[in-house]
Amino acid sequence: MNNGHGLSFKRLFSRQSEAADEEPILLPREAAPAARRQEKPAFPFTAVVGQEELKLALQLCVIDPTIGGVLVMGHRGTAKSTAVRSLAALLPRLDRVANCPYNCDPEAPSPLCPHCGGGGTAVTHKLTDLVPVVDLPLGATEDRVAGSLDVERALVEGVQAFAPGLLARANRGFLYIDEVNLLEDHLVDLLLDVAASGVNLVEREGISIKHPAKFVLVGSGNPEEGDLRPQLLDRFGLHARITTIVDIEPRVEIVRRRRAYDADPEAFAAEWEPEQEKLRNQLLQAQQNHAKVDLTDDTIAAAAGLCVALEVDGHRGELTLCRAAVALAALNGRTHTTPQDVAQIATLALLHRLRKDPLENVGDDIRIRRAVAELITA
Repeated sequence: MNNGHGLSFKRLFSRQSEAADEEPILLPREAAPAARRQEKPAFPFTAVVGQEELKLALQLCVIDPTIGGVLVMGHRGTAKSTAVRSLAALLPRLDRVANCPYNCDPEAPSPLCPHCGGGGTAVTHKLTDLVPVVDLPLGATEDRVAGSLDVERALVEGVQAFAPGLLARANRGFLYIDEVNLLEDHLVDLLLDVAASGVNLVEREGISIKHPAKFVLVGSGNPEEGDLRPQLLDRFGLHARITTIVDIEPRVEIVRRRRAYDADPEAFAAEWEPEQEKLRNQLLQAQQNHAKVDLTDDTIAAAAGLCVALEVDGHRGELTLCRAAVALAALNGRTHTTPQDVAQIATLALLHRLRKDPLENVGDDIRIRRAVAELITA
């Protein structure tokens, strides 16, 4: 009998029995942090020149993941991937249950976690690790993303077991998709559904399982290579549009910093660590104070009025504006929001939600700035 890949089950099991005679080489999960420390440090988040909209959007989603993630569209080579991947080194380390593939909090394991037995009680065996920032490859299948039947255990042990996918690894962290506009639409839809609900439900091949999958979804891409469908665009909380820096001075500084990092990554990271620590403490304080920030009626009215003036479909626009305004107030150390918070994040929250008018001769960002000037800053 052939398994469809040119390899018979007889030969497959004979190879497995031969391999069983050799001593297996195990790489336990606990060894991952030590192995990671041997790699060169990521480019520091605070060392990225310019791209303030992108950095602000990421910080707001760190403070409040319910904002709904960030879509970053812009030219090639503008630090989109660099900024996202540098988040792991910037954020405070988190505690997780040892050997749990879903990164459960040891103080309050998720009741949906198959590994922690339903959660509810604190777990003593824990590890302190970096916040997970998981890359989703462009050619990943739905099984690889959501998880599927563990074929190896099914063949060797004859049992049905679940093999967690990338969504499990991203729990309590970030899931990053480079070239999201080239990803298949059904996968993008799946990711957005899970990101919104915080739960991944897998029902296939005789398996029905759900597990926690609370993460911030970050997608990036080049608009020259195609756009996402409007239905998918609207479900990203914030949209940062990145352009190539044209001023000479910051471009020179980009080259200097990159050459310094390439020459000695450890020394460069150490040089920027005071700035990293300063921002790290600011984000930690904002997370702690976020629930105490008062969303004022004036702020809500400004958000709703702006969406009406720009003819934004649905109500995700004002909801995102209000969530981002609260996160911005927390980031700035304030206890209440103001309409100026809405003005500052209006482009991030509404740029991808405007109706496309082929007869319109001005850009969407200009339309938003005009509406903000008329309704809020006037």
